[in-house]
Amino acid sequence: MKDKIIIGSDHAGFLLKEQLRERLSHEGYSVTDAGTHTTQSVDYPVYAKKVARAVQQGEFNRGILVCGTGLGMCYTANRFKGVRAALCTGVEMARLAASHNNANVLCMGGRIISENLAFDIALAWLSTPFEGGRHQKRIDLIDDSTT
Repeated sequence: MKDKIIIGSDHAGFLLKEQLRERLSHEGYSVTDAGTHTTQSVDYPVYAKKVARAVQQGEFNRGILVCGTGLGMCYTANRFKGVRAALCTGVEMARLAASHNNANVLCMGGRIISENLAFDIALAWLSTPFEGGRHQKRIDLIDDSTT
């Protein structure tokens, strides 16, 4: 069974979120939409917190966040202990975020990347396993430095 994913966006990421939700569902992923559900202006931290909290509490293995640049979502999600949010603009970044950093939240910019690239990034991130080993020590160091 493929991962259960929670996905969220603000108004600037709404269209890309909708496209990703549909395409990932078609690929067999169970995708829960945390909002927003329109292009009306909203505050990105509200949706970043919903997704990060759900991942932190173990309700979902992974989350995806989309705003205009991906930056605001990433800043917010990384405030949650145990959440390792990665802003990815390319497939190789996504692979490395998964394999080396065990990123459990993927952030992308709806104003920065295309639908096809975002889908390729998401699939690379979702299909790349964490390598563990020397990388686990570093994850432990990250977790020890947060509250």
